[in-house]
Amino acid sequence: MAPNLPAYVGADAIGELIRYLRAQHLDHFTLVADGNTYRVLGEAIQRSLDGEGFDARAVVLPGKEIIPDEHSVMQILVQAGRESRTYLAVGSGTVNDLTRFVSHRARSDFISIPTAPSVDAYTSPTSSLILAGLKQTVLAQPPIAIFADLPTLCAAPRSMIASGFGDMLGKFTSLADWRLGHLLWDEPYSEAVAQRLRAALEGCIHHVEAIGRGDSEGIRALMDGLLESGRGMLEFGNGRPAAGSEHYVSHYLDMKLIWENRPAVLHGAKVGLATLGVAKRYEQIAQLTRQQAADRLRASVPPDRTQEVERIRTAYPPIADQIVAEQAPFLNLAGHAYNQLKEKITEQWDKIQDIAAAVPPSDDLASLFRTVGGATEPAGLGLGEAELALALEVSHYLRNHFTVLKLNRILGL
Repeated sequence: MAPNLPAYVGADAIGELIRYLRAQHLDHFTLVADGNTYRVLGEAIQRSLDGEGFDARAVVLPGKEIIPDEHSVMQILVQAGRESRTYLAVGSGTVNDLTRFVSHRARSDFISIPTAPSVDAYTSPTSSLILAGLKQTVLAQPPIAIFADLPTLCAAPRSMIASGFGDMLGKFTSLADWRLGHLLWDEPYSEAVAQRLRAALEGCIHHVEAIGRGDSEGIRALMDGLLESGRGMLEFGNGRPAAGSEHYVSHYLDMKLIWENRPAVLHGAKVGLATLGVAKRYEQIAQLTRQQAADRLRASVPPDRTQEVERIRTAYPPIADQIVAEQAPFLNLAGHAYNQLKEKITEQWDKIQDIAAAVPPSDDLASLFRTVGGATEPAGLGLGEAELALALEVSHYLRNHFTVLKLNRILGL
């Protein structure tokens, strides 16, 4: 079970934070923020800590766009000092990913203070970092507590609120992919965790109109859903419950934008858009009869390792060797093992279609995403149709997990 993680979402987050620090006898802090998050909340926290007699050092990451890479990690380490301090992450996804990683390696605790309901990773035990050009999930640690100031969350840019909803919308496909992986690739699975994430998702869908308006009721529901999704990952021990094909598409696009020196796009915005494309893949599965699936499987041949590796080298030029190593279980599928996988798909076809049926039609998901201001076309994020299609085609190489994108690959869809 996940530990009892204190989490406050309300109008007195700074006051609750101070009371918590007193109760825990904590008095030395490194506050990490970027320029925007320090202005909207970090500075007020700094003043309160100073006024209460705490020793707080602020590390404000410079620049308009903060990338969670080696450079940003080093910036925090250089300014943090050697003495033992509790870290305070004042920001959204990137600031929290960096702080959870640095604090873990510094053997210090950290407290998360979200400034936007933009991601579900606030409670995560891992950090999503870009290391040597590769988007990686790196062992870190969850916060010891979370304090979210509801007025600050409601005042967050509409794009960041839509990003958070997009991250939640992706649970439709991540939960389906998780079930597929368990069914066909023998991946670990927890129905209890899956049920919790479904409930968190349903709560956000129920409040979609209020979220779109930025009402406190809707934003609280969104933040609660994001935190519950994060707790699910924390309980399970990794991000598999809440990240499937839609996240791999987003990760691939992240790296592609970096390789091409293009502006970053909010994580949840890409996840929401990718969810629509992944949902269409589930629609294709749902429309196949058992006989049609059997015919396609009979015609399906094992991956040609030479061709697959060449495809990887074309799609992932700076990090091809790492991707090839990650995909060894798939790339090395020989005739007998591949036939066994095809037999399993045939035997489990009814269950596969049940999984596909649990994913709403992509048009319905697009309508929900538009309600909160999410982009439902690549151009809305500065992306092209061709590069989204490429991401949907090659992003399955990123992780050794079985998803609908791998299933479609085997079925030749």
